[in-house]
Order: sequence, then C-alpha cells, then structure tokens
Amino acid sequence: MENLTANIHLLWPEFLVTGLAFLILIIDFFLPSGRKTLLALTSIIGLILVGIFSFLFLADKEAADLYTGLLLIDKFSLFFKMTFLVLGVLVIGSSVEFVKRHLSNPGEYYAIILFSILGMMLMASAGELLTAYIGLELLSFSLYILVSHARENDKSNEAGTKYILLGAFASAILLYGISIIYGAVARAGIVAPTTFDAIHTFLQSRPDMNPDFMIGMVLIIAGLGFKVAAVPFHMWTPDVYEGAPLPVTAYLAVGSKIAAFALMLRLFASAFAPAIDDWKVIIAILAVATMILGNLAALAQQNIKRLLAYSSIGQVGYLLMGIAALSSSASNALIFHLVGYGVTNLAAFLAVIAFYNATGKEEISDFAGLGSRNPFLAMALTVSLFSLAGLPIFAGFVTKFYLFLSVVKADMLWLAAVAVMASLVSLYYYLIIIRQIYVEPAKESTVIPITWITGIFLGGLVIGTVLIGVYPRPLMDAIQTATAVILP
Repeated sequence: MENLTANIHLLWPEFLVTGLAFLILIIDFFLPSGRKTLLALTSIIGLILVGIFSFLFLADKEAADLYTGLLLIDKFSLFFKMTFLVLGVLVIGSSVEFVKRHLSNPGEYYAIILFSILGMMLMASAGELLTAYIGLELLSFSLYILVSHARENDKSNEAGTKYILLGAFASAILLYGISIIYGAVARAGIVAPTTFDAIHTFLQSRPDMNPDFMIGMVLIIAGLGFKVAAVPFHMWTPDVYEGAPLPVTAYLAVGSKIAAFALMLRLFASAFAPAIDDWKVIIAILAVATMILGNLAALAQQNIKRLLAYSSIGQVGYLLMGIAALSSSASNALIFHLVGYGVTNLAAFLAVIAFYNATGKEEISDFAGLGSRNPFLAMALTVSLFSLAGLPIFAGFVTKFYLFLSVVKADMLWLAAVAVMASLVSLYYYLIIIRQIYVEPAKESTVIPITWITGIFLGGLVIGTVLIGVYPRPLMDAIQTATAVILP
C-alpha cells in the first residue's frame, strides 16, 4: 500500500482544483444574488494560484508514476495542466457578463467548469485506459450539464439531451473497445493489461496484430472520434454548439479538443506506436473526411455558432494529421496548433459573446456594420478569423505551417495537399463574415458597448494570437520539453 501512495503528493494540483470547486459551491450558499460576480473572481484567483503552485512544485520534479502506472506525472502532463488552468481562467473571465445576463445558478456553473478542468488534468496524466476513461467521463458529464445549463432555453435543453444520448453511446463504444483490448493483452499473460506500457509490450511481441485487438483499437478510435467531433462522429456538433450557452460553446470547442488530443497523443505514441502501420491509414482517412466535410459544410451556414462548429470540425482534421504522421516533429506541431487554435478560437468566441450580450443576436447577417458600431470588437473578430484561416503574422499561419511541414516530412504529401485546399475553402467563409463587418451597411446605428473585463480578456487573446504568429520560439521550446517525454 505504501508503494501505491508513495508519490501521492504529486497530485496536489488535482486536489486543489477539487477543493476550489467545492469552495465555490459553499460560498454560493452565502452570497446574496447581487454579488455572484465574486464567484467568478474567486475562481479566477484560485486557478491562478493553483497554476503558480503547480509550476513551482512540479517543474523540477523527475517523471514519476502513481498507483503502479495508472497516472503519469511528467513534463508532458505538467504542460497540459498549465494549459487547462489558463484555459479555465480565460473561459470563466469570458463568461462573467453572459452569466450575469442570461444564466441562473452561477455557483453551479463555475464549479462545474472547475470539475471539468479536473477531468482534463486526469486525461493528460493517464497512463492506463480505464483511468483515461474515468477522466474523459468526468469531463463529459461536466459538459453535458454545462450545455443544458440555460434551463429556460429550449435550444439549450435540446442540445443537452442530444449530447447526453450520443455521448453515452460513444462512451459505451469506447468502453467496449477497452474491454476487448484488455482480453487480448491479458490472454498473452501480461500483467496490468490496460496500462499503456503493457499494450506497447504486447504489440512489440507480435509481428501481426490480433484481429480482436484491431477491433478494440478501432472502437477506441471511434469513441475518441466522437469526443473530438471527427467525421463521421460529428453529427452532434452543430446542434450542440448552437444550443449551448455561448461561453460553453467556446469551452466545448477548445477545452474538450485539447484534452482529447493530449490523451490521444500519449496513447498512440506510447501504447499503439508499434502498430503504427495498421492505424495511421485509418487516422489519415478520418483526417481527410473531417477536413473536407467540416469546411464545405461551413459554407452554407447562416448562424455564426453553427459556422464556428463546422470550422472546429475542419480544425480537428488538421490535428488528426499530426496523429497520422506520428513523430517528434509532428507531435510538437500538433500541440503547437492546439495552443494556437485554442487562443484564436477563444478570441473569436469572446467577440461573438460580447456582440450577443449587447444585441441578443447571433446570425451572421446581424454583424453587418460592426466595424462602425464597435471598431475594437470588429478588429478582434477579424484578427481571430484571419488566424483561423491561416494568414501570415497570425498564430494560425505559423501553427499550420509547422503542422503541414511535419506531415510532408512523414512522406504524406497528399495529406498536406488536401489540408492546404481545405484551408483555402475556410478562408472564403471567414471572408463572408468579414464582409458583413466592414462592407455591408449597419442595420442599426447604435454603438455596441462591451464591459471592461471583456475588453481586457479580448485584448489579451488578440495580442496572444499575434504574438504566437510573430514570435513562437518560447512556446515551441516549452512544447519540445513536454513531448520529449513521450517521443524522445
């Protein structure tokens, strides 16, 4: 028992996030209705303090495992834990005005976001399939609640119902795949058959993959494909993105993808690496289908949340290329694009949130004349859209460049060519929005106000989008340190 808990102190970040979530729920009982904004402030300060503590506490620690390999504490997991904590600060900060105007029960809202961060931290640290599943389900259940949090909104309730039903189905597929792999590895006499190291050993010892193991792996890919909204497991995305509260949509578009790809990268690099010739074609086909369908479907959208939903599906296609071209450079490029996409997409959504808070509208045509009604908001949305399209000096350009280059180095030029064509398509529908902002006449002449906290967070995200695009070296150095753990 002592050996099992010898390194339990390395889980202090997870314990602190859990404690913070319960603290928010307790404070919510005693705060009067007019002071609920303090819950957001407490959450933000708490996450910042946890982030500082986590970095100082874990940065100089050697890689270690807990519970005989169920959890892995290393530079890879630390990088993503810090990413999730920063994401939590940004999402909560972006939610303040929206929650005040449109949602009841703010304490529950902020606490559930914190519990979802805990789930993401467990996913990044998982060294075993069932542990990864538990972390994924903690994240999923939190998102189910957040999507349907606007209880008086029919679209939110509908989105939550669809998400729960399809999510439960995907979780069942994932769990079934895990059980098949457990059986295949256990029959070979390998101890702890669901740990990543055990699966790696099993595949190394067999030149030909067992048919049952292949089926289990395909089911796991399908389950994870649902979580990241890869084609053909994307059917829930447009309706859920449209129906969910706007800050939740932003969180869903960014947080779930970063966490899922953190898990996938460790899983495929550590456990499934010996069988790369068997699964890389599957991943590449999923990437092509996801890029093409996501970007083509976005062309026909009239609602900006649905357009960004299909845009995020297209982005998943680019990210899947990094898995298909698995290598040290590809993993670096994948994480780089994840971070760049996260900053850029949050900026786009925060601009949309600010517009919705002021107008109550979210159709693309409603953005007509935004350039004259609020030049700062128009500039921020334009910068984020240009970055998503991959134009120079913005984050999206340099992250896509590194990602596409790594795919070419992996002798998958055809895949990179498809990605370039898909990016050109995305530029067209982003320009449709920008045309509305600057060319089409405004339907109203009133100025669109934004709060100071929205301005601070939006300005910071825009600066981050440009800074990553022009000076990516510090971020790349941190990413290389993280990925060296799984792909030396």
